[in-house]
Amino acid sequence: MGILNEARREFIAAPDSAKGQIVFKWPDHNIRKFARAIVEPDAQAVFISQGQVMGTLGPGQHVLDAKELPFLGLFVDWATNSNAFKAELFFVGAREFPNLRFGGRLDEVQDPQTGLIVTLRSFGEFALRVVEPTKLILNLVGTVDVTDNHAVTDWVTQQLLKATRTTVTTQLMSGAWQILGLSMHSPEIETGAMEGANRELTDYGIAITRLGNLDINLDEEDNARLKKLAGDTAYSRLAGGFMQAAQAEMMQGAGQGLAQGGGATAPIFFGAGMGLAGQMQAPQQAPYPPPAAPGFAGGGPGYAPPPPGAPAYPAPQPAPQAAPPPAPVADAVPAAALMACANCQNQMPVGSKFCAECGTPTSKHCTNCNASLAGTAKFCAECGTPTVAPPA
Repeated sequence: MGILNEARREFIAAPDSAKGQIVFKWPDHNIRKFARAIVEPDAQAVFISQGQVMGTLGPGQHVLDAKELPFLGLFVDWATNSNAFKAELFFVGAREFPNLRFGGRLDEVQDPQTGLIVTLRSFGEFALRVVEPTKLILNLVGTVDVTDNHAVTDWVTQQLLKATRTTVTTQLMSGAWQILGLSMHSPEIETGAMEGANRELTDYGIAITRLGNLDINLDEEDNARLKKLAGDTAYSRLAGGFMQAAQAEMMQGAGQGLAQGGGATAPIFFGAGMGLAGQMQAPQQAPYPPPAAPGFAGGGPGYAPPPPGAPAYPAPQPAPQAAPPPAPVADAVPAAALMACANCQNQMPVGSKFCAECGTPTSKHCTNCNASLAGTAKFCAECGTPTVAPPA
């Protein structure tokens, strides 16, 4: 009778320190008969024996007696003279667990506008709820330590990132969305990611109830590269191509140097600038044809013996009239969409990166200020930095 009374005074419940846990496991597998199991209003107790769910208890106080709870008779510990039940007991919180942060790498994708390969990241917050405690215990135990909240939420985060990756990359690869400006699609991403993640979580008895503050962005290096390339592309379109932009920048630098009295413009740079300017001018007019050589300075065409049968002294001929100067040649119109190589003058399509004849690059960038330069430039038009390192 004393043992019975002692068992009736024994309480089995999740301690106060474990009230915030998603799952709390009772440490003793031998559960005394007639003990009282206390289940919180927002929780459920699950009995597991030999990998199978034997029964569950809802909120309230329950006397662990096989007469009141028949499923307990399935795992009576006969070694204790039927005074205990041998099973694993889990207390599972059924309330919502909010303000769970997540974030990480999504995927490497190719920007359809620039062709760059960039890395996308995702950050946000979510809330979850255990909707079927038995599925959580059966299907997740052995894979994840369900008694550790961080282990459970980290696993859910991976499912959420996977669903977000699918939602975003599908739209990017179809061309429907652009990488720069993904924030405008945040509501669609949140809806698609939550639906996709919940499909994966159904078998584990977990549901994401809320998803918000979602941010899809690039890492800092990729973001800078993508913005710079977009800016360079727009600038080159305005300038008519990289070569024309480099010539314009060089001429502007030369003009600024001359405006300062010429002291800021080195002779070699001035020559290079004038050389590029010469490439932009129309071809010069052809010179007048030279007159026939006279017999002597200031004289006529000179004397030549007459052919046989001709009079020795032919009739005088009128003085030859000077040929009128040819009409000025109209300025040549440069071939459409062509430019000249700064090294060998070979004509090539605008936008070519290298000359097809000599291999000279059509443009490059200053190593100091990143200004665009002509392929043969030896100094930067903006800061005067040499493009070729001086010999050691």
